Amino acid sequence: MRRILLAAVTAMCVGGCMRAPLTDNPLLARADPNDTSNQILLTPANPGPDAYAILFEKVLDSVDDTFDIAYASRYDGRIETQPRIAPGLEQLFKPGSPNAYNRILATIQTYRHRVFILIQPEHDGYLVNVTAFLELEDVPNPTRETGGGAAFRSDHPVERTYEVVDPSVVSTAWIPKGRDYPLEQKILRRIKAKMSE
Repeated sequence: MRRILLAAVTAMCVGGCMRAPLTDNPLLARADPNDTSNQILLTPANPGPDAYAILFEKVLDSVDDTFDIAYASRYDGRIETQPRIAPGLEQLFKPGSPNAYNRILATIQTYRHRVFILIQPEHDGYLVNVTAFLELEDVPNPTRETGGGAAFRSDHPVERTYEVVDPSVVSTAWIPKGRDYPLEQKILRRIKAKMSE
């Protein structure tokens, strides 16, 4: 009797505590790394201009939760985002990096994402194409290089120079690293979820 009761309590705890991973949690979102498809076909129940307007607004709403919009035009069906620095492990709950590997890379080096979305009419719906680009910051030397100067100083110790950290100084050299397939899949899943609401 004791074993049956213990097995029942264990089954209730394990079965009742399990649930699907959160979609905004970057460490629990699993994407197939071999899936390179970056488009989905959405077919509205009532086709027409109102359906396109609703589709465009829902796609825009699903993207602007994570990215700032640089350009959005309903007439040509394009949405472009501002480049956004990918969060690392120190910003665990900030959305942007789709998996743990990209979080570790963004912790060590500065990466940014740019997203382009194109909505095109098809014969039975609308084709939504999402392209996410990953770029690596190219700096000639470390931005806060402090080693070496303390060992071999030739100036007088009375003269002091202070380093002013200015957040408005931005590097414009970025190395393209190609498409970010897991981020594309994450955005497509978010669009599907918005369309089913």
